[in-house]
Parts: sequence; C-alpha cells; structure tokens
Amino acid sequence: MHIAIFCAFIQEPSVSYALEVIDLLLAKNHRVSVDGRLKKNWEAKNGPTVSYFDSNETIAPDIDFLFTIGGDGTLLRAVPFVKDTETPIFGINTGRLGFLTSLQKESLKEGLDLFFEKKYKCIKRSLIAVTTSSPIDALEDFGYALNEVSISRKNTTSMLSIATNINGKPLTTYWADGLLIATPTGSTGYSLSSGGPVLTPENNNWILNPIAPHNINFRPLIIPDESAIEIQVSGRGDAHLLTLDYRILTVKNGVTIQLKKAPFSIQTIQLEGDTFFNTLHEKLFWGVDTRNVQ
Repeated sequence: MHIAIFCAFIQEPSVSYALEVIDLLLAKNHRVSVDGRLKKNWEAKNGPTVSYFDSNETIAPDIDFLFTIGGDGTLLRAVPFVKDTETPIFGINTGRLGFLTSLQKESLKEGLDLFFEKKYKCIKRSLIAVTTSSPIDALEDFGYALNEVSISRKNTTSMLSIATNINGKPLTTYWADGLLIATPTGSTGYSLSSGGPVLTPENNNWILNPIAPHNINFRPLIIPDESAIEIQVSGRGDAHLLTLDYRILTVKNGVTIQLKKAPFSIQTIQLEGDTFFNTLHEKLFWGVDTRNVQ
C-alpha cells in the first residue's frame, strides 16, 4: 500500500506524531511518501529512505491513502492537494477539537490497527464550487469549499446588502454582517456557532445562514445542494471578503458570485465503532447532563 503523509503546520506535536506514523507504516512494509516540509525533520531522525512530494501540486495517482496529521484545519488544507482524485483522507487529530479527523493521537496504534484490518468505511463529502462574473486567479486554481463559503465585511463596520437568488429566482436581500453557505460537513463549524442546524454527512443539502442579520425574522434556510445560487453584494465599501474554508479572497462589490455543487466529492475515513453521533457526544458534549447519569 502506498500512503502519503500530509502535515500543514510544521510544529509540535504534529511533527512528532507524523514521525511516529511514518515509523509505524514502514514497520508494516508500506510505501511512504512524505510532505516535503517534513524532510529535514525525518532526515534528522536518521530514518529509512522515503520519497517526498510537493503539496502545492496534485496528489500522485498511485497514492492509495492520504494521512493528515493535525486538526480539522489540516484536513481542509489537504483538499486542494487531493482535488478530484478521490484519494481517501484519513485524519489523525493532534489538535483540539478534531471534528473531521477520525483518529485521536491518544489511540494512534490501536486506530492504525483497525485501519490495516480494513475495519473502516469511506464517507463521501460534497463540496461547493464557486465562480465569479469577474475571474479571480485563486478560484481558477481551486474554487471549491468542503466546509463553507462565507461572505463578510471588509474594512467597514456597516452592514452588507446581500442579494441572493436561487435557481434564477429571487430569495431575499440579506441586510447582515455576512452570509454563510455551509455543506453538511461544515454544518458543525462556523454555521453552528452562528445558530445553524446540524446536518449528518449523507445529507444532500446546504445551509444558508445569515451572520448577525438586521432583520431578526431571517433564519437559517436548508436547500437542496443541487440548487444554483447567485449572490451580489453592495454596501458602503467598495469590496467584501469571500472565504472558501480557510482561503480568504477580496471581491469587488457588484461582482456576481455563483455557487453550485462540485462535480466530485472528498472521501474521509471513519473507523469501525466511530459514528457521527458519537462525535456529537464526544466533541459537542451532546447528552452530557447530570440528569442523564444512571
């Protein structure tokens, strides 16, 4: 099996766990390709020879799995590397929350044993494709978001006017600090903290969630993910921010932003015994109440 190791942030404790994972994989006689940014860390360890890759390019077609070492942010940063190759991503959490990552650092060896025993399943996660009426280089390179697309203010404290159409028909104009369009994967992120609902990963829906709307009648709206959304922003400034997961772009007011479902999905690994609802219990403390103690 050929496994790639991706580590977005070259800092502790991620580096230490990345080196440990490499050791464990080599001990099981797997081929290992390592993020080039870890080269000096691995070679300083005097470990066996491995190959290296540039994560600014597209993952090699002979890679069977990509292991990400870090938190949810690291997994999100691996998406432009994987692109539409359908290479499954196995997230190993060395951060704090780790909602998307399947394996916690405290149970590293046990989790890898489950993986190599093929006691896992792949979860398909949809993405949002983003284009604009005026081309933006960053979107031309990779105009997709796994968690959410957000529109927000730039260099102003004034509200934005966000005119929103769905399938060519007007929905409304949001007067708000911004607007979130979240996937089921992103429903437990920024949208949740802004009062949005939780969607299970297999849902075929998006959430439209205004950020601090001036009209309190506005509430999060769930729509089919086959919908085509068009947005135009106006306000007192001449530009606003457009964010795709962790990437922040500046867009001039009046430019039309188009959103539709991406033609490909991202696959993540879920170990046996791990479920979305278990994650809600463990990470968001659902059911943690003294009244539930028997």
